[in-house]
Amino acid sequence: MKGTNIAEQFHVVNILPPQDVDTGKTADIFSMKNYAHATIIVQCGSTNADAGNITIEECDNFTPTTDTAIDFYYYAETTAAGDTLGARTKAEAATGIDVSANDNTTYVIEIDASQLSDGYPCIELKWSDPGGATYASAVAILSGPRYAEDQSPTAIA
Repeated sequence: MKGTNIAEQFHVVNILPPQDVDTGKTADIFSMKNYAHATIIVQCGSTNADAGNITIEECDNFTPTTDTAIDFYYYAETTAAGDTLGARTKAEAATGIDVSANDNTTYVIEIDASQLSDGYPCIELKWSDPGGATYASAVAILSGPRYAEDQSPTAIA
């Protein structure tokens, strides 16, 4: 086999199944405890004129008891149905990504486990209220497993 077999070499977590994120949404929390890196792919279908903001928070557990917004880097394709990501951009903890009002856009968020504070192994994606119907989904692809196995262990429990 040439290339990368994602199912065997990475761990895929469906953190936000396709849905309307109107009124805001918090994606499923996942743990980076056993992984070095997370790539979060966010896809937007139809969006509202104000599509809201995406922030990333580090969490101390799956509840979470304590969560704090963090800075992160992302790449964006904000032209309708395009496939060329733009340059790496830093998102500030307080504001995150200002989601484009264009339909059919993609955001790729990159986070290293080393960016997380001690005692905060978990991550959650939060989408602020877009003020109207906005359809989206997100998946986290975890890489750099601490213990490689044929079938990777869960990262959501």
